[in-house]
Amino acid sequence: MKLYLVYKGLQKPLVYRGFKGKFIAYGISSLGLGLVLGGLSGAMVNMYIGGLVTIASIASGLSYTFSKQQSGLHDKTRSKGIFIHRIYLRRGYGKTGI
Repeated sequence: MKLYLVYKGLQKPLVYRGFKGKFIAYGISSLGLGLVLGGLSGAMVNMYIGGLVTIASIASGLSYTFSKQQSGLHDKTRSKGIFIHRIYLRRGYGKTGI
């Protein structure tokens, strides 16, 4: 009889270089977008400006992705304060009226 170990990490999100879950795809897309923008600006304007645009867009995209990751995988609106919801009930609610 063989004994197989059960992998206990199936419920955890995938982590790659500090990015978790869906933010891995966001990081990869910001890398790709930065390369495309840098290539286009390098072809149209200048090679050095294209390099600067590449570095700036990749750095800003990854920093924005990392900052959005700090709020969690499921970003929810967290309102601060006390909110009072009024209850609008008509008089005689529930009576048949016959």
